[in-house]
Amino acid sequence: MRIGELAERTNTSRRLLRYYEEQGLIVADRAPNGYRDYDEFYVDRVLQIRGLLEAGLPTRIIKQILPCLNKPRIIHFPDATPEMLATLEHERDRMTERVECLTRNRDAIAEYLAAVRETRAEQPA
Repeated sequence: MRIGELAERTNTSRRLLRYYEEQGLIVADRAPNGYRDYDEFYVDRVLQIRGLLEAGLPTRIIKQILPCLNKPRIIHFPDATPEMLATLEHERDRMTERVECLTRNRDAIAEYLAAVRETRAEQPA
């Protein structure tokens, strides 16, 4: 698929897709006319990259762990240094904190909405 279709299917700008390619996160084949041609696989891969970026991981770490996230899982990390493992543990813990914070905020909003709806339901029309 061409870059425009990948952009549309992943709700990602073409500019951002070119950046992902520049960072080595995705790879496009080139058609004879020079246009980028992406495999269907990259729809899920781009969504995965976006999720990791939204979780706060930098592209340099995403590039290193992407091969481990394939399905079926192929764990191949020959250069996993103690520093890299510590970095990944730190990022995992940071994500856990964000998930907990988001969960608290979601629950607070849900409680607020329930209270507002209950109050409105009790008011005479």
